[in-house]
Amino acid sequence: MQPRDVVAQFIDDTRAQRFDEAKALLVSDGFEYVGPNMRFLSPDDMLYYQFGMAAIQKDLIVRQLSAEGEHVFAVLDFRTNFEPIGDVRLAVWFVVQDDKIQKVETFYNAAVVENMLGGNLPSVE
Repeated sequence: MQPRDVVAQFIDDTRAQRFDEAKALLVSDGFEYVGPNMRFLSPDDMLYYQFGMAAIQKDLIVRQLSAEGEHVFAVLDFRTNFEPIGDVRLAVWFVVQDDKIQKVETFYNAAVVENMLGGNLPSVE
């Protein structure tokens, strides 16, 4: 599979809350997720956080998906059921090697997400 296809499948699995299928697309060793205010070195930890966010997820819309070699860039709308805050715009950079996602770096307005979660974000360890 091409890197773009791996990421498209990962996003689709995440949107549909098929977390076991999404996990199969992540490397088990050497994984890294970096966000504005959190970092996970385990696919399980990142997916546990994603599972927690599923409760407020209305939809996950792909606005743009582009690839250059092993680097895949996505622009997403995280549509929420949390009406006072609304939707979250995400820019995500993936690194794919050997048909597995090795690194995910996400850019978004962390204050919006923190407000949704009542100020309780995962600790960075």
